[in-house]
Amino acid sequence: MSELEEVKQNVRKLRSCAGAAKMELHDLAEDLPVDWTEIKAIAEKTFAAFAELDSAKRDLAALENSR
Repeated sequence: MSELEEVKQNVRKLRSCAGAAKMELHDLAEDLPVDWTEIKAIAEKTFAAFAELDSAKRDLAALENSR
């Protein structure tokens, strides 16, 4: 597998993880005030997932532009 394909696969995996984290945060918000103490932890997890996805997407764009 080429480096480009590996990076694309990683972006797809991270996109899925970020989507799952987003849904977890959404579900928590819908159920408030139940489990309100979990807001910070779930929000941080979601933030980290999207930050990692953003970084991978930038890497992919750079790799695609270098070819």
